[in-house]
Amino acid sequence: MTNSRRYQILHDTHYRYAAPVSLAQQLAHLWPRDCARQRCLFHELEVLPAPSQRRDGLDVFGNPMSRLAFERPHGELRVNARLQVEVLARAAVDLGASPPWEQVREQLAYHGGALDEEALEAARYRVESPFVRLKQAFADYAADCFVPQRPYLQVVARLMDKIFREFTYDGEATLVATPLLEVLEQRRGVCQDFAHLMLACLRARGFAARYVSGYLLTHPPAGQPRMLGADASHAWVSVYCPVLGWVDFDPTNNLLPDLEYITLAWGRDFADVSPLRGVILGGGSHDPEVRVTVIPLDELPLLQAQSQSQSQSQSQSQRSPAAG
Repeated sequence: MTNSRRYQILHDTHYRYAAPVSLAQQLAHLWPRDCARQRCLFHELEVLPAPSQRRDGLDVFGNPMSRLAFERPHGELRVNARLQVEVLARAAVDLGASPPWEQVREQLAYHGGALDEEALEAARYRVESPFVRLKQAFADYAADCFVPQRPYLQVVARLMDKIFREFTYDGEATLVATPLLEVLEQRRGVCQDFAHLMLACLRARGFAARYVSGYLLTHPPAGQPRMLGADASHAWVSVYCPVLGWVDFDPTNNLLPDLEYITLAWGRDFADVSPLRGVILGGGSHDPEVRVTVIPLDELPLLQAQSQSQSQSQSQSQRSPAAG
């Protein structure tokens, strides 16, 4: 069994504004956090135009972040992150070894006494947040998963499977601001929607669950080379179990995350950990162009050679006389 795997991640964001931006404040979560299952080996953030001010630090959830201030007019913005991360193998989780869900909910409930540090940290992920409203509809949707006395993590896995089977991945069905009740009604969305839905179902019943932002290694079709910029950010869910700690679940793919998942940040929902968000004065209409590439480091020399060969071929083609 492989104990770890190393990746290079390229996350490039390009804004072209319809009118000049005179002032801007941007918050970037583009620095993978160190945690029990991964180490950040290298991090570089290139910003054009250069910000007037930059401050790196940690947010309230312990995620690395960069605050960028722009005090000069600019017509476009590029934020390019270059990352290298080592992901460590996760210990196998016996879902049946978790306590019954009724016991877990009782342990997480507030009783007026002192909570240990881990339970206190988990408490912030039991409540409503901007993208995860707590409605009875979400509790009702998950009701058939909560079989009496079933081990809690088996219940969570059943909920993950239910969302995977009953919802369709559709990149055109929703926007970031689409209400979660509408997602539930349409049964369509993207990974952020499915993660938010799973969070709402669990929190509506009193459980602690957080939103995880990161990357997932994708595999090109058989015989095809890995394409630069063809990947995307990903999102999944982590739930707190008093006996086993935090355990991750991916409702988009019906998987427990493994060595192919890279964690960027976690929070209550997408609003806490958006890779890049901010406030601008001016700018007019604008849509970001985002290109993400996740490359296993052992494949990097081959990909670089392919890229160099393609560039040489294109250069020779441009110098050749047109046929006919």
